[in-house]
Parts: sequence; structure tokens; C-alpha cells
Amino acid sequence: MGYWGSGPSDVMPLVLEAERLGFDSVWSAEAYGSDAVTLATWAAARTERIGVGTAVMQMPARTPAATAMTAITLDHLSGGRFRLGLGTSGPQVSEGWHGVPFGKPLGRTREYVEIVREILRRERPLEHHGEHYDVPVRGGTGLGKPLKTIVHPLRPDLPIYLAAIGPKNVALAAEIADGWLPTFYAPAHREVFAGAVAEGLGRGARERSSFDIAPAVPVVLGDDVQLCRDLVKPFLALYVGGMGARGRNFYHDLVGRYGYQEAALRIQDLYLEGRKGEAAGAGPDELVDDVALVGPAARIAERLHLWREAGVDTLSAVTTEVDALRVLAEAAA
Repeated sequence: MGYWGSGPSDVMPLVLEAERLGFDSVWSAEAYGSDAVTLATWAAARTERIGVGTAVMQMPARTPAATAMTAITLDHLSGGRFRLGLGTSGPQVSEGWHGVPFGKPLGRTREYVEIVREILRRERPLEHHGEHYDVPVRGGTGLGKPLKTIVHPLRPDLPIYLAAIGPKNVALAAEIADGWLPTFYAPAHREVFAGAVAEGLGRGARERSSFDIAPAVPVVLGDDVQLCRDLVKPFLALYVGGMGARGRNFYHDLVGRYGYQEAALRIQDLYLEGRKGEAAGAGPDELVDDVALVGPAARIAERLHLWREAGVDTLSAVTTEVDALRVLAEAAA
């Protein structure tokens, strides 16, 4: 379902058709406009079977306890259909929008997930004193005391997903999360992530089958393959060029690890100069084909197996087209 642009967009026709077709789940997102929770709740209220997830709720926007409260509430209201996707966002949004320092995201994420899981288990009153979170806070009025959630969670093991693309973040997700939400996952370059996934699973003493790899994949249906590619390129340019400062853009770094260093630099330079159209045009066709499903129905169906063979468990289709959902449903069947 993504997040809104300059105004509201109605994604319910897509959501309802996805449920009718037998899709597994729908996911909402947030940046610095519409929020992920409201869209997920809206979708859950108007559906009956399909899973509802956040991809992602920004951790700097909410305390771990607030996130756990939201997850408990939405899981009850949806009848156990909620999946909690979390992410650190980046320095620009964390510090520039939420006013929260971005430093040490690995340690912050580990503590955040620990606290959320402890609240969901409801085994004892919450007490956590770490480097990043201090609950009950020390040095306040002295009146704070450990508490347990009033509401008994529907599922103490509610699934938690982490958004990650850097090697250390991916390893952390494989160690402590139920699933992983990568952006711009490229089946042809799965070796970029393989070592980190294996490292994390090893640290957590986990089987691969316990870890849901669920990338977001742009899908554009149309007879003209080049036109479909060109429709994906502004989206790529936004992230590779604009979602982060020079030298601190995770998507830019990822594309570089895929072997597109020169193109990534060109896209970023143009984008940061305000030449967004040219930045989009600088995106290589090969990169689009690496990370997206584009073109006629037969081409999309033919290429879908690349993600399955690369070890993807759940493919999250980023699309605004009902017909694209129908093509995917038929191809997956």
C-alpha cells in the first residue's frame, strides 16, 4: 500500500482484489507524511482473511512500549492478522523529522525488539536498562515502576520483521526477527546478502525455514518493456539519489554493491542538484530488471521464478495496478 504522496490515495480496490485473489498479506509504509498504522488498520477493518503488516513502522517515531501497544491492539482487532514490521529509517528522517539521534542503529534495534517481545510475552513487569532504552527511567521523579500490559496479547509470538539492506543490519534481522523486509532485493546478486543471512541465523541458532525473506518488488504491467522500465526509474532515483545524504545513503551503497557504482554516483549527483528527471534517466535498464518485474504478463510470469530460486519466501508487489495483481496470482499458482 506504500505511503501517500501530496494527498490521500485510495488503495482499497487493490487491497480487496488482493484478498479475493488469495494473496497472503498487504503492507503499509511511512516516510514523513501519512503513517503506516492508520493505513494498516483501515485495510484490516475492511477485509476478513488477508494478513496486514507495516513495512515499516519507524522506530524513532515511537517508543518500544507504544509500538507494542499498537501491535497488541491491531492484532486483536484483526483477529490475529497483524505483522509488525520495524525499521530505523535513516539519519535525515530520524533526526530531521523525529528529532531522534540516529547513532548506533544496531544496538538500538536489538534493544527495541527485546522490549517489544518482553511486553508481548507478558511474563513479568517490564524492566529494561540498556544503552538506548531505560525503563522504568532512572533519574526521573522516582515514581515510575515496572508495569505489565493491561491487555493480554492475542499472540505472544506475534511476527516481527525488520527492514535492512546493510550487511550488519541484515545479519541482525536474521538473528532476532521472524522476517526480513529488503528494498531493491536483486535475485541476480543474492550473494550480496547470503553471508549476512547465514551469519545471523548462525548467531541465533536458527533454521532458515524460521526466517521469512520478504522483499518489496516494483511490478509494472504493460506491452512496452522499455516504457515499463522507465516508470520504475523515478522510484529508483528517489531512493538511490535522494533518500540520504552523500556518503550516507543505504540504497546508493546497495546499488554499488550490485556493481552499479558509476551509475549510482551519477544518479545521486543529478538528484542532489535538483535534476530529478535526468537522475531517473540515468538509471540503467539492467538495474531495473534486477530489482523489478516489468513488461507484458508473459514476461512477468517468466521472470517470477528468479525470486523464488533466489530464496525469497514472500514477494511483496509494489504496484498500483489491479491487473498486475491478477497476473502475479495466476503466475504464482
